[in-house]
Amino acid sequence: MSIIAKIAIGIIAIEHIYILWLEMFAWTTRARKVFPLPKDLFEPTKTMAANQGLYNGFLAAGLIWSLLISNMEWSQNVALFFLGCVFVAGIYGGASVTKRIFIVQGLPALLAILAVLFFN
Repeated sequence: MSIIAKIAIGIIAIEHIYILWLEMFAWTTRARKVFPLPKDLFEPTKTMAANQGLYNGFLAAGLIWSLLISNMEWSQNVALFFLGCVFVAGIYGGASVTKRIFIVQGLPALLAILAVLFFN
């Protein structure tokens, strides 16, 4: 895989680690400044947010795993799978919650997918 693709995958993995942290550990503090929800909803949705954070952690783990695989074809396939998951989640979030989710998650995943496919 090209260095461009690896950097893109790494950035997206770091983004999802940050989202994990926000949703699992900082939902009632820092996340209030990031997520556009009424302030009174953060405490009652703390458990739900932690669950979402865990899923973001799985996405990050898969992307990091793809960078550690020595077989290039296998590495690309794993990367494409997890980037595809991020892209679909970005499309869904952009359509159902706010377009910002697509811009922050879906679009970078799409660019990383293109980097994996075309920069070898």
